[in-house]
Amino acid sequence: MPLGLEVFCTENDLCSDIYLKFYNCQDRDELYFLIATYIENHITEHTAESYMLQWQRGHISNYQYLLHLNNLADRSCNDLSQYPVFPWIIADYSSSVLDLTKPETFRDLSKPIGALNKERLDRLLTRYQEMPEPKFMYGSHYSSPGYVLFYLVRVAPEYMLCLQNGKFDHADRMFNSLAETWKNCLDGATDFKELIPEFYENDSSFLVNSLKLDLGKRQGGKMVEDVELPPWASGPDDFLQKSQEALESQYVSEHLHEWIDLVFGYKQKGSEAVAAHNVFHPLTYEGGVDLNSIMDPNEKVALLTQILEFGQTPKQLFTIRHPRRIIPKLKSLSRTSSHSVSIAESPVSPNEESFEDLTEESITLAWNNIAKLKLDEQYKIHKEAITGIAVTCNGSSVFTTSQDSTLKMFSKESKTIQRSVSFSNMALSSCLILPGDTTVISSSWDNHIYFYSVAFGRQQDILMGHDDAVSKICWHDGRLYSASWDSTVKVWHCVPGETLSNKKHHFELLAELEHDVSVNTIDLNAANTILASGTKEGTISLWDVPTATVLHQLPCHSGTVFDAAFSPDSRHLLSAGEDCCFKVIDVQTGMLISSVTTDEPQRCFKWDGNTILSGSQSGELLIWDLLGGKIIERIKGHTGAVMSMWINEQCNSVITGGEDKQIMFWKLQY
Repeated sequence: MPLGLEVFCTENDLCSDIYLKFYNCQDRDELYFLIATYIENHITEHTAESYMLQWQRGHISNYQYLLHLNNLADRSCNDLSQYPVFPWIIADYSSSVLDLTKPETFRDLSKPIGALNKERLDRLLTRYQEMPEPKFMYGSHYSSPGYVLFYLVRVAPEYMLCLQNGKFDHADRMFNSLAETWKNCLDGATDFKELIPEFYENDSSFLVNSLKLDLGKRQGGKMVEDVELPPWASGPDDFLQKSQEALESQYVSEHLHEWIDLVFGYKQKGSEAVAAHNVFHPLTYEGGVDLNSIMDPNEKVALLTQILEFGQTPKQLFTIRHPRRIIPKLKSLSRTSSHSVSIAESPVSPNEESFEDLTEESITLAWNNIAKLKLDEQYKIHKEAITGIAVTCNGSSVFTTSQDSTLKMFSKESKTIQRSVSFSNMALSSCLILPGDTTVISSSWDNHIYFYSVAFGRQQDILMGHDDAVSKICWHDGRLYSASWDSTVKVWHCVPGETLSNKKHHFELLAELEHDVSVNTIDLNAANTILASGTKEGTISLWDVPTATVLHQLPCHSGTVFDAAFSPDSRHLLSAGEDCCFKVIDVQTGMLISSVTTDEPQRCFKWDGNTILSGSQSGELLIWDLLGGKIIERIKGHTGAVMSMWINEQCNSVITGGEDKQIMFWKLQY
């Protein structure tokens, strides 16, 4: 039952952390409410998702992330029955040198301890299949007060004596050796324990019998003293240092999400737990028994004692697959190909590589300095709000669409409007320019999509593709993607007409992605294999483009999704909504991994995966630290909502279009 309240104090406060236990939930909740009310401005609530993006992007370590997950799952170092659980990482306790580049050095993190030894697992499964309901594979747990004190007996002997009725355990069953303990976890019939955080921290006192305790004599006549370390460790501190290095190694970073799935995630319960051989006694799970419904006090005490002493599974934090960590593009370490993220390695000449590196460096530099964006020029060129911006490759011509129904071509050089075209009397919603800068495509509220020839200065073609307003268009490799308020996104193959003849484009409908409500925005990932769509009711959908099937669908926002865009590495999708929220989705798993609340709706944005440049409802440009969830800079801009935004490839030049009918040119000034 949730009867505890833990108060963590910041480092500069003159108090230690406080752990309180109550007799009923009502008292606990009442005190929490009073504390929260009293320190309203100083209390911070965190979710697993708030840490996940930081971990994925490498801003917090594997150790820090596991500590946060344990905390969120109600594990505390102040509660031996729910002590934080950490994984065994190293599987080599016999070599003289610990080689962290070899997969064999590591434990398979995709399996629970009980499933690491196939022979033992086969015996356990045979027993499991013959067992009446409720079935369980393991009679003991991976975390219990006994196991915690097994590791900590040298620094907390009084707790062990209390648990063991005034006696230490038999000398041969004590924590004598790392190699022996690991071997027993692999081979023992009832030993499935994981580790505790102390194995990855800096205090090695739990490995040393500095109190000179009489812990007994082993069968061979040897007294139990310090823990015997593996040959690769020169001493207790060196052992902890190497354990920390192992926890933060590339192999573990690539596979830690698999262990999280078992302990905190979707493989903790149900059919997925059965498939993963991860089923423990029903009493070890949260909600496994309702103690309040048991009237017999003796039965209640017996059950409570069993739950407290025999181990408890952490609170389940995730119900779908946990995302992988994003690993720098180094050689992938993996036990089997199915467990690794494959990284395509194509031969690149030194010149090409250095050019790519320079481009990447300049983009990183630009985003690091994005707060230094300064207004360069501004022009009022439309009669209504500007809805779309497209720029030619050389940057000389800027095309804009507006709710005044016109497409305009603005020359940066002469600072004049050179073309103004009206296709109908309905608003235009977006525009893009095709490779080669010869054709501009505009979408309209009149249900049509217009092709405009830049060279000939006239409407080249019209695609009557939807039954309601077309809200957004994208283009790649001869394919047009159109989103509409008719609840569809359509994929078209466009074969251009012969320029000098009267032949029109040939449009072939390749796919129709159906939604329940109006689609307001779309975006394609870098490989053009996944399309994201956002609706007027706040749903984000991720579609597999080749098969035209939905991969994930999430009710992200309450209200219209104004904008959505993939990160440059296509791992994440960011969306901004009418509900004054940014949401981040992990593309692979479809998990919502971060949410940032804003003071007002953000109508459009650009981002690099960590930093966001957004245009707000009030007209300001805001720079956000997404991982910190805070505004870095506010830049005064339009006198109405920022409706559209364009950024160049080097990310040092920005153009915004506003409700105030103006386009603004922004430059980075380092």
